[in-house]
Formats: sequence, structure tokens, C-alpha cells
Amino acid sequence: MRPEIAQQLVDLNRRFYQSFADSFSETRQRLQPGVARMLAEIPVTASILDLGCGNGELAHELRRRRHSGDYLGLDFSAGLLSTARADAPEFARFKQADLSATDWGQRFPEKQYEFIFAFAMLHHIPSKELRLQILEKARALLVPGGIFVHSNWQPLNSERLKARIQPWGSIGLSEADVDTGDYLLDWRRDGQGLRYVHQYGEEELAELAQEADFTVVETFYSDGEGGRLGLYGVWK
Repeated sequence: MRPEIAQQLVDLNRRFYQSFADSFSETRQRLQPGVARMLAEIPVTASILDLGCGNGELAHELRRRRHSGDYLGLDFSAGLLSTARADAPEFARFKQADLSATDWGQRFPEKQYEFIFAFAMLHHIPSKELRLQILEKARALLVPGGIFVHSNWQPLNSERLKARIQPWGSIGLSEADVDTGDYLLDWRRDGQGLRYVHQYGEEELAELAQEADFTVVETFYSDGEGGRLGLYGVWK
């Protein structure tokens, strides 16, 4: 994918999460089963970096689980961060960061983390180059032996989401401009919007893990229709 196309898709998602922050947040008031499964294995004192933290629901769930370790949530949506900071847990900090930018990993050098989460975030990152950039920075921010956990939508496993796939011509692009597995999904709550998503396969994620110098510990499906809406990876 050409860099200018990747930037166009990043900008598309940025506009979406700025314009629909409130209505999107209303649909994200509970954790997905796969996320809850992973949290059950996290020590309450663990340090956590949450990439694409959204409205902060993960931090609020950690408080319900009596978490006391350091937590930093990063997101580029000022609207979602405003919601996250409302009634935020004492252990939690939230900062605005564009994870597609080249410098985000250098803006938070104060420490490394035992766990890094990227739930429903990587599927919004266009191009292999940007994905590897994020993964390499995430690895650098992990303590030795630290764990990186991520989940990624599988829209083709959901009849509801498949029905929301829109033609690339809607934003002036063609199939030739994007990569295999790239889709444009519409939004129909409090107005109409468009988002870019990428559907990963297990082999594609395994290749990314190897190139970013991670070891795949576990891969599993969870969430949604038939328990296959999310593809999870646990990397070390």
C-alpha cells in the first residue's frame, strides 16, 4: 500500500472516532469475553500499557477486579479520552497519542510494562509497514518476558458486519489501492460514518510476530456470533 493511501485511511478513522466518540462509546460499555478471559490471568499489581484504550472501559473493569498496578491508556480520540478520564481509577492515566505516528513510542520513555494490550486496535492500522512500526515499538516498551495481547475483528465471520462492507469508491479509492483483507465498514448510529478495518488471518499474524521478534504463545477466537468475531493473539 502506498504511504499516501495509508495516511488517507488513518485520517478516515481519526475523523470517525472524533465525530462519533459519544455514540461509539455507548456501544462499548462491557468487555468482550476474550478480553475478560485475558484479564483473569493478569496479576492485580501488574503494570499495563493499553494501546487504543478508547473510553477506558478496560481500566474501569480493572478497578472492579481490585487492580492496583500502574496503567497507562493511549488513544488518539479526544472525545473517547474525555469519557475515559471521567471517574477514572486512581491507578490509571490516559494520554492522547496517534499510534500510527513514528514518535509515539518515544513520548513515553519513563518505564517498560509487564503487559501491553491492543484490543480492537491493530485492525484499524493500514499497511504492513505501519503495523510493524507499532509492533516493534510495543516490543521495546515491554519488560523482558513481558506479554503483548491483542484482538482483531473478523468481520467476514459476522453476517451483520459483512452487510456493512462498503465499496472503496465511497472514499475515492479502488481495490487496487488497498491490500488483501482491507474493508470499509459503515456506521449507522447517530448519523452515518465509515471506518477502515483489516481482517487478519492466523498466518499473517504469525508472520508479523516473527518479523517484530515476538514469540506466539497462544492464538484463539472469541466474541460475537459463534464466538469467532475476534481473533486474539498472546505474544511474548
